[in-house]
Amino acid sequence: MSEIIRQATEADAPELHAMLQKAYASLQQYNVHFTITRASVDEVRHVIRRESTFVIETDLGITATTTVRFPWTSSPYSSPAPWPFIHWFAVNEQAKGQGYGSKIISHVEENFLRDSLKAPAVYLATAIHHPWLTALYQRRGYEAFHTATNPLGSELVYLRKILNAEIFDEHEQKEYVRTIADSRALV
Repeated sequence: MSEIIRQATEADAPELHAMLQKAYASLQQYNVHFTITRASVDEVRHVIRRESTFVIETDLGITATTTVRFPWTSSPYSSPAPWPFIHWFAVNEQAKGQGYGSKIISHVEENFLRDSLKAPAVYLATAIHHPWLTALYQRRGYEAFHTATNPLGSELVYLRKILNAEIFDEHEQKEYVRTIADSRALV
């Protein structure tokens, strides 16, 4: 199966919206609710226009995706850290378990954020009560640093990953939240 990693365009919004809706619908069984489940195609188009949305395209169409929101991008959500924020990570149901999720995240972390933008760190959020997502991100090198509750009532853990330790250590990294001493307490 041929594949290409590229940035999404506004024309991708309907297909991307449909994939995200299907991917996130399964979280309801864990009583986890993310705002993407209530987003419209126009809201997806708006995010593509204002943030950096990446997709892997295969014979299945859009097969995996993730979006990067930047600290300077206005958002209705408060930002607990001064680094880029990864969200809307999803893999097409027909392609799960084939490594596409790892490929898209690695591309964004390494090629885009670390190598191109020289970002010292990145962060994301996931549901505390999801049975495996926190552990998945921890295996990828993320560490918990904050908790919160989203507008839909789901308890979240925020995890960060240092992408460039030299840059991270050179500059005092100001965090705007309370620090969680032991990330294992969240799992």
